[in-house]
Amino acid sequence: MALNGFIDLRSDTLTIPTPAMREAMAAAEVGDDVFGEDPTVNLLEEMAAERMGHEAALLVCSGTMGNLVALLTHCERGDEVIVGDWAHVYVYEAGGLAAVGGILPHVLPNQPDGTLDLDEVAAAIRPNNVHYPVTRVVALENTHNRMGGAYLTPEYTSKAAELAHAYGLKLHIDGARIFNAAVAQGVDVKALAQPADSVTFCLSKGLSAPVGSLLCGPRQFIEKARRRRKLLGGGLRQAGVIAAAGIVALEQMVDRLREDHANAQVLAQGIARVEGLHVNLAQVRTNMVYFDLDPLLPFDAAALCRRAAAEGVKMLPVGPRRIRAVTHCYVSRDEAETAAQVIAHAVQDWREPAGQVNVHAY
Repeated sequence: MALNGFIDLRSDTLTIPTPAMREAMAAAEVGDDVFGEDPTVNLLEEMAAERMGHEAALLVCSGTMGNLVALLTHCERGDEVIVGDWAHVYVYEAGGLAAVGGILPHVLPNQPDGTLDLDEVAAAIRPNNVHYPVTRVVALENTHNRMGGAYLTPEYTSKAAELAHAYGLKLHIDGARIFNAAVAQGVDVKALAQPADSVTFCLSKGLSAPVGSLLCGPRQFIEKARRRRKLLGGGLRQAGVIAAAGIVALEQMVDRLREDHANAQVLAQGIARVEGLHVNLAQVRTNMVYFDLDPLLPFDAAALCRRAAAEGVKMLPVGPRRIRAVTHCYVSRDEAETAAQVIAHAVQDWREPAGQVNVHAY
């Protein structure tokens, strides 16, 4: 199951389309989606909206595009969105919120469980004063990448929505991995998505489709969002070949996410046994394992990743002494165990000097 000869734990974006997806893509009935005439896209959008408990959905090229389209639709230039300091939309989306949308991020600290403190959110909402930007949106992330793949609960999501709506704001959820959150909690994904005014989710991560995300919300909102998608160059033509893989992803790849979560536990437990590596097992709740290098180890995260790669295991340095490893459908339980052994060997039999850190997150 290894990808290109490696146990590749850098990201679940590295998944490749399954044989069933390739067959569906080859056989897809297509039309021009900008004219609304691609039947496979239309079917995928209907399926996505139903899954999320919303009226309508819009196929976009990526989660980054979906989040930006959503915020462009909710906000005018000069408006403000309340967002976490480690939120993907704030840290990892090339500043599009401000650069393209002219939208100001009002940054609050993310809690270790991926939430924003709702008292802090309430305090951050601007009063109606000509000197201030207008607060329009509260943006959450579920699961939360940099908080270790932590998930938001239905109870928290509902409370966040109630707070936002009490102040006349919208709630947007970056749900790139929201199916991971639902499977981990054993709840219907609607419980995590329906309270929000808009939600995105990715097909191209744990669901293994090659490309694409969906933005879901009220029908009138989605029609406005379609214009914003066009503005960003996201008007697709015979996109049914993409949508076909997404349909297979929704039909076949959701329930199996629990295997990725179990394999992440196996990997984390193996890493926890390695002297000099620190992982909080209680925080490994979905398919992500973050671990830290002890300050006394004579090498940094990037160097350890290079050494492990030389032995067939790829991981991602996300800080000078912090590493992320992500399980997915192309990492089996045996490969999770092997990866932990390779990491242990790389630490115990160290030869390479410390190197430069190359920090990315996907």
